[in-house]
Amino acid sequence: MPEGLRLSRLMDIQSILTPVWDYLKNILAYNEDTPLLFTQFYFWAFFALVFALFSLFYKRKQLRTVFLLFASLFFYYKTSGLCLLILLFCITSDYFLAQGIYRSRKQSGKTFLLVVSVSVNMALMAYFKYAYFFTDLVNSLLGTDFVVQDVFAIVGNKLAGNPVFNVDKIVLPVGISFYIFQTLSYTIDVFRGKLKPLNNILDYAFYVSFFPQLVAGPIVRASHFIPQIYRDFRLSRMQFGMAVFWILNGLVKKIVLGDYIAINFIDRVFANPLMFSGFENLSALFGYSLQVYADFSGYTDIAIGVALLMGFYLPKNFNSPYKATNASNFWKRWHISLSSWLRDYLYFPLGGNRRATFGTYFWILLIALLVVLMSGDIWVFVLVVFLLGTTGLIIFFENRENSLKAIAAVNLMTVMLLGGLWHGASLNFMIWGGLNGVGILLYKYWKNWSPVLRAFLVCTLFAAVLLWYQYQALPILKILLIWTAVLSVGTLIRLFVSVLEKFSPGLDRFYLFSSKGMGMIWGVIQTFVFITFTRLFFRSGSNLDPAEANRIAWRTARDMIDRIGGRWNLELIPQVVWEYRYFFILLIAGLFVHWLPERFKRRYRINFALMPLWLMALVVVATVFVVYQFASAGLQPFIYFQF
Repeated sequence: MPEGLRLSRLMDIQSILTPVWDYLKNILAYNEDTPLLFTQFYFWAFFALVFALFSLFYKRKQLRTVFLLFASLFFYYKTSGLCLLILLFCITSDYFLAQGIYRSRKQSGKTFLLVVSVSVNMALMAYFKYAYFFTDLVNSLLGTDFVVQDVFAIVGNKLAGNPVFNVDKIVLPVGISFYIFQTLSYTIDVFRGKLKPLNNILDYAFYVSFFPQLVAGPIVRASHFIPQIYRDFRLSRMQFGMAVFWILNGLVKKIVLGDYIAINFIDRVFANPLMFSGFENLSALFGYSLQVYADFSGYTDIAIGVALLMGFYLPKNFNSPYKATNASNFWKRWHISLSSWLRDYLYFPLGGNRRATFGTYFWILLIALLVVLMSGDIWVFVLVVFLLGTTGLIIFFENRENSLKAIAAVNLMTVMLLGGLWHGASLNFMIWGGLNGVGILLYKYWKNWSPVLRAFLVCTLFAAVLLWYQYQALPILKILLIWTAVLSVGTLIRLFVSVLEKFSPGLDRFYLFSSKGMGMIWGVIQTFVFITFTRLFFRSGSNLDPAEANRIAWRTARDMIDRIGGRWNLELIPQVVWEYRYFFILLIAGLFVHWLPERFKRRYRINFALMPLWLMALVVVATVFVVYQFASAGLQPFIYFQF
């Protein structure tokens, strides 16, 4: 063959292979601008390939596990890049530490290894999540000017011999809080003797890294998931239909509700509250309650559906939380895997409602110190000292019953405040957690009070806020005044109905008009309003650079309170509603579906699952078409990825 012709053919082959190679490299390489999200086409192409290969050897358990493990690690690499090394480190360290805990003959040895596991995991999470917070704290206290740098990036640059990684900013690995809590629960359960450690590190790595739930939960317990690894694959016709339903349900929640109302209204208001009216700020706040639920539960629904197609069952993470009749019930319905984790691995070890431990005093004093330092306000210091002093006097000098109630309250508040701090190193997150704790504690006392005492206390509170507002007309006092006025009216109506029922027993046949039925409806409304207002502090602290989170979050929350509690121009409300009519339609529709009776929802889920396959396929195509019409404005990352 002539040399010229051979070179020409080589160049033709190279011209064909080069774009192919570039395309494959783009698919396989990590790109921080395009992480692998459930709402992207690339994820579904990835899952289609994974599921196709999975179907070839799903009956061979060990091969199935190894394949899904490497698929999960690739998924995490495409989501977080070299942060995959952090995940692999956590998997390896906790696997061998659990082995050591189980084999250690002395209790002191078991305890030491558990302390190592907890310390290593907490140190990792503290570094990535709280480095800016602690650096700012030290600089403000000591007058220093320390600058945060990414230690892992510095080490990587030294190993590479070139400045490959940016050392000026710490990037939070996606899902680090979730998989660290998962590995911690494993080692703690082994320490407690509730679980025998796995002898195969690949099985353990698969349990931790299973891709549907890896980056945003639910937090899966080893006792729930590990037995499924060794079980034969099962997927009935009904289960297949339910899996498809959950995937579609999650996509609709995330893209149609979560993303659309966020991009077209909520994000605009939170970005600059002072540019919008009080009504718009209040609407954005209620809209955010729907958005964060649709976003997070939408992710969970998709994760449950994807896992179910591969024969694995993930635990339920949401149970219609806005149907909760009180703050305590809300946290049994919202992010159930996290709430139960905090209960089992933090609240009970602190002593629960039985006793106070060293951890009880250590954590509450540390949190109090952090609150005082973060606020920098002398009145906050006075309030903290008063609350701690009063609680201490009750614990040490009151009778046993009151002492135990005070201990339970301290342990509960510790858990809620740490839960707030888990979401982010910001005073706003601690306020959010603290308010939820206060709501739970108030309900624990409220439920034992008589209707007369409830009415008296609520009306007294309204009178006190009214007097305070007359003296100092602050926007936040105006909000409290309206809320306590509504509470007073509702409580008095319930008292009146309960008195009527005593004299006319037949009235309680009409449930919705009985004191019990009215109490249920009233409880749902008030709980939803309360949870929504606590979210003011949650949302204003989210989506921020950790280096400036405290300052911007506090300013956003203050500006929104000023607007909501300020003077409203009622004539503009119809114009605002019409201008943002699609937002309000979706808000009302989303809440309406959420509040539908559970039996009705169960019925339409089952009916969908039992559809003929051809009809199900048509519904899938139609739903996906409609969903991605809403996605034209741009896909948004899941809110809880940042936690």
